[in-house]
Amino acid sequence: MMNTAYRSLHLTASRLINPNPISSSLLHLLAAPRRSSPLRRRFLATPFSSSLYIPMAAGDDQVPPPESHLLEKQFESFRVQLEESAALREQIRAVVMEIESATRLIQANLLLVHQSRPIPAEIIEKAKEKIDDLKKFYGRLAEILQKCPGQYYRYHGDWRSETQAVVSQLAFMHWLETGTLLVHTEAEAKLGLNSLEFGLETEDYLTGICFMSNDLPRYVVNRVTAGDYDCPRKVMNFLTDLHAAFRMLNLRNDFLRKKFDSMKYDLRRVEEVYYDVKIRGLISGGDPPPNVQAQS
Repeated sequence: MMNTAYRSLHLTASRLINPNPISSSLLHLLAAPRRSSPLRRRFLATPFSSSLYIPMAAGDDQVPPPESHLLEKQFESFRVQLEESAALREQIRAVVMEIESATRLIQANLLLVHQSRPIPAEIIEKAKEKIDDLKKFYGRLAEILQKCPGQYYRYHGDWRSETQAVVSQLAFMHWLETGTLLVHTEAEAKLGLNSLEFGLETEDYLTGICFMSNDLPRYVVNRVTAGDYDCPRKVMNFLTDLHAAFRMLNLRNDFLRKKFDSMKYDLRRVEEVYYDVKIRGLISGGDPPPNVQAQS
């Protein structure tokens, strides 16, 4: 009983001195020297696993991952391609501006044929002088495109509208001289184009012919005013044949189809002038040509 009371008194005194006592057995374990077991030595010798590894802050000398190199290399190639393409387009646009300037001069000369007076022969000859310049400019375009083989259609839009205007003026000059249509191969020959390397696109040629037909109604009215009463019949026959030829094509609902539709109205205006001249008795009587009967 005395021993039990003594132990209780000792524990009470210890708790008063140290509220969080450590048992003597735990102190003994902490104070005792640790023996290194083979398993503990193996654990201490093993490096930390990847799941426990915490990387340090990246420094300036840290090597980027391989994906970063691939991404940078790809966009560097894109940058070079875009710069080369932009430089090439600048060269093309410089030549196209010269083509446009030469075409405007041809058009300015051909506007004189719409006057209500006889057409001087030197008007067409002066306009034809610019054809050699156009041939030279298209030759320069072909040389530029040789630097990027297989990329013709990538840059074709840079000179499409200008080429259509060129074909229109060439076809109008050809009709004024011969009264016939300028065919595709003749247009290529005038411009020095080669179908295999740098040719005249079919759609550009057809669109240019449609543009040419827009000038004919005005030309007919002015020629009748100048006293050429047979001009409406010639133009009507030409446009009738041209319109019938276009109807052989399966044109879709695009820009070319819209220009072809405008040719129908050009033909109608010329027909009205022809019928008006005939009713007034300004041309000789007789049956109209077969093409006119088909349109009536």
